Amino acid sequence: MQNKVVCISGVSKGLGHALAKEFDLRGWRIAGCARSNGALIDLGNDLQNKHFIQKADITQQSDVQTFTKKVLSTLGVPSLLLNNAGKINKNALLHEISTDEFLDVFKVNLCGTHNMIKTFLPSMLETGRGTIVNFSSYWGESTAPEVAPYCASKWAIEGLTRALAQELPNGLSAVALNPGVIDTDMLRSCLGDDAKSHEKPDQWAKRAVDRLEKISPSDNGTTIIA
Repeated sequence: MQNKVVCISGVSKGLGHALAKEFDLRGWRIAGCARSNGALIDLGNDLQNKHFIQKADITQQSDVQTFTKKVLSTLGVPSLLLNNAGKINKNALLHEISTDEFLDVFKVNLCGTHNMIKTFLPSMLETGRGTIVNFSSYWGESTAPEVAPYCASKWAIEGLTRALAQELPNGLSAVALNPGVIDTDMLRSCLGDDAKSHEKPDQWAKRAVDRLEKISPSDNGTTIIA
């Protein structure tokens, strides 16, 4: 990684927050966005290295464009673009889920990922290097009842990533990341208190960053597990 800049969406909590702190400990410069301004201020105070943290809604193209321009001018082109921000529906049978809730899941998980790729990829193409990591899930390769919109969005992420990988020139790569089962707010929304028995984000982040730092061109188009 020639330019140790990592850009992470959804850094206000959960996996994104844990990754930002772990990358910072390893000397990386952090670019991050989320919709919760207060949590972003707290994260910025915790980071030791040069960073750029800004409130931005990845479902809004104008927000992402503004964020991208400031990241590029402040930190430079990211070596890693981590499309982590995600949303899950409230547990319910598919026919009981409102159209608005169904669309909200796709706006964040899929359209938000596209917005981030659309704005950051041109600069990565200019430098001829970089890795795009789109966060998937075990439910990107399997299914479960009452979370059909989330499953569908993560299956879509798998397809989007593999198609993108076929478009990239040598020097760039795109992978899907399956983080496993981690005790996050999203998991608690599905499992309730049973989520507490699973690995915590800060513990997971140490292993995840080890894997993310070792991504190579041979990983292009694959799904990695961290």
